[in-house]
Amino acid sequence: MTTQTMTMQLALSRLIEGKDLTRTEAAATMDIIMSGEATPAQIAGVVTALRMKGETIDEITGFAEVMRSRSNRVQTEQTGLLDTCGTGGSGIHKFNISTASAIIASAAGVRVAKHGNRAMSGKAGSADVLEALGVNIALTAEQAGACLEQIGICFMFAQLFHPSMRHAAVPRRELGVRTIFNMLGPLTNPAGADRQLLGIYDRSRTETVAGVLGRLGLQRAMVVSSHDGLDEISISAPTQISELKDGQLRTYDITPEELGLRSYPLGEVLGGDAQTNAALIRQVLSGQEQGAYRAIVAANAGACIYVGGVAGTLQEGIHLAMRMLDNGSAAAKLEQLIQMTGECAHVS
Repeated sequence: MTTQTMTMQLALSRLIEGKDLTRTEAAATMDIIMSGEATPAQIAGVVTALRMKGETIDEITGFAEVMRSRSNRVQTEQTGLLDTCGTGGSGIHKFNISTASAIIASAAGVRVAKHGNRAMSGKAGSADVLEALGVNIALTAEQAGACLEQIGICFMFAQLFHPSMRHAAVPRRELGVRTIFNMLGPLTNPAGADRQLLGIYDRSRTETVAGVLGRLGLQRAMVVSSHDGLDEISISAPTQISELKDGQLRTYDITPEELGLRSYPLGEVLGGDAQTNAALIRQVLSGQEQGAYRAIVAANAGACIYVGGVAGTLQEGIHLAMRMLDNGSAAAKLEQLIQMTGECAHVS
């Protein structure tokens, strides 16, 4: 029996007994998974047992640290970078709110290193919709870094930046349930973003995930989960927010009215396939859309602008986001991203 097999079996035994792994034990387990030395059955057993027990801050941190260490890193001198990658898994087919929010936040002066993938919970993930908008998503780490330096925003396609995750692909797909892997993508930004708006599907875990972000060294973060099941700030119900700021963590609820927005039914922010969502994003960014889609994007973009340090309050961030929509800056930022990534595609 190999040392790796013994480590996996020991971890599984502890988890089945309801015992927590230490940060070091969790990291050792993830390292075996990422190196391809764990069997699909071992991977499925460990992540299922973790889910049933409930993942701790130490366990998630240990897994995330290993995944970060094995990623293709974007080298940049810029600091104060923001990510808007969420967990997905909400089961609600909404349009791509965090993707639109990232573009608006960049237009407002936040440096955005967006990390994302193809669809998990909806019909179109951030990679799908950006591709439909005309953005080249297949950038190398060097190209993403150049994009970030020149226009203040880049997109990092998770599949290209986390090659070691291929070892977990089969058990993830065959399990078909939420596991720790759903949380890891947003915790492993390849550019080392130290500010984040992170939406999660499980409202009971906002403080845990915010605690992990603190352990991973983030300066500012908001982990959000709405009472109506969105992994976004909602305009249909209160949203629970766990905010990390100045080393302190506080959790509170906020309503659309407190954000200065009117409420809309959840059904008014649903999306479709990548082409449908791309058209919706263009309508929002151009200022043509004045209803529910604009409101929910402004709420989440405002949070990005606030966490990114450009606005002093969430409400100020929302006002600035709306200004970016109305004065053409957000639409112009999308065109910049399309042009810049297109140029990268033609450089040998």
